[in-house]
Amino acid sequence: MVRFSEYIEINRDKRFGKPIIKGTRISVYDVLSWLSSGMTKKEIIADFPELNEMQINACLSFAANRERKYLYA
Repeated sequence: MVRFSEYIEINRDKRFGKPIIKGTRISVYDVLSWLSSGMTKKEIIADFPELNEMQINACLSFAANRERKYLYA
């Protein structure tokens, strides 16, 4: 599993405190939405060249971690 903390930050001053990819204003939600709509990682990177595959994987890892915490809370 990717260490998402290397790629994702939560800062109240950016995007109203939503989790975003460090160095961008792209939220984890945005990336997950693109993936769930059928976009491939390559298509996302083509549209947003500031992203890379590790950052996209970090979004998936972040979501999986949140789900795990939710299930066992």
